[in-house]
Amino acid sequence: MGKFRDIWNRDNDGKNAEKRSFFRYAIVATAIFILLVGFLNQNNIVRWVRAGAEIRRQDRLIEKYRNEIKEMDDQIHGLTSNKDSLEQYARENFGFAEPGDDVYRVD
Repeated sequence: MGKFRDIWNRDNDGKNAEKRSFFRYAIVATAIFILLVGFLNQNNIVRWVRAGAEIRRQDRLIEKYRNEIKEMDDQIHGLTSNKDSLEQYARENFGFAEPGDDVYRVD
């Protein structure tokens, strides 16, 4: 950090004044470029980071919905292929009962 501060001290320039002056301008120009490209431009780094986070969030949602669809497809297959599972599903979710069954409903 001490050498970096020495670049700005013109008293230490001596015979390297031209070289040190170039470094000063290069540092300032680089800082301005980074500010313009990184933060002030319309397509800036902050927007890229936010877009990347949004893409990852959307990918997680897509995977979640794919899993839900797969579970529902499995459930549909089970209900359409087996009469007993369809009857059990109807009893558990809709309160259906066969004649003679005792039904207790607890809320």
